[in-house]
Amino acid sequence: MTPEGWERLLAGAGAVLAVVAHPDDESFGLGAVLAAMAASGLDVGLVCFTHGGASTLGLEPARPGGLQQLRAEELASAARVLGLSRVELLDYPDGGLEGVHLDELAGVVEKSATAMAAGAILVFDEGGITGHPDHRQATRAGLAAAARVGIPALAWAITETVASALNVEFGSTFVGRGDAEIQVWLKVDRRIQKEAISCHRSQAEGNRVLWRRLELSGSVEPLRLLGPQAADAPSPDQRPLANS
Repeated sequence: MTPEGWERLLAGAGAVLAVVAHPDDESFGLGAVLAAMAASGLDVGLVCFTHGGASTLGLEPARPGGLQQLRAEELASAARVLGLSRVELLDYPDGGLEGVHLDELAGVVEKSATAMAAGAILVFDEGGITGHPDHRQATRAGLAAAARVGIPALAWAITETVASALNVEFGSTFVGRGDAEIQVWLKVDRRIQKEAISCHRSQAEGNRVLWRRLELSGSVEPLRLLGPQAADAPSPDQRPLANS
């Protein structure tokens, strides 16, 4: 896809709905892409399926509302930084999203996408980037909803090079994509993403894998275009760069 094709896709979308599993996924993962979309004038919304209450980080048992309330507040702050117009934070089980019927989750996304007249849905790559079961299920729900509504699905990915480096350094389970699987190389400015990440204080402090991934990724985010539009993908040696 040429930069002009990318711009036409986004201009035609008008609004984009991002779908994630946990508070902080929108910043740690999609942050640079969401900030670029919002800065371009798109109406950008978010569906987050869980409050992230199963996290073992940032526990503040004496705090009113506990970790779930804290993470909801962190998400609201990050959403303002990223320029999101709306956030739907749901209360499905953190760590148990794959136990929820896909039709139910897809229906929630479909309803939100229809309400905001979304022209595209943004998800984590197939496999959920790290293989996290909740991430995988959130992606499946987003893709199913996009198919129901008949709109494109964009998947944020990481490259094989970045994934391999992280897995060697940290023993992680990132899954990367080769050049032939990526349709858009989006130039990004990470300053807004990093500000949004700082809103998630309970999860970001000491998160060495996150900061190393951003360092390795530099100023480019790979995106995959899923659905019929993927047939227009360029050959790998074209590697077009879309300006944010």
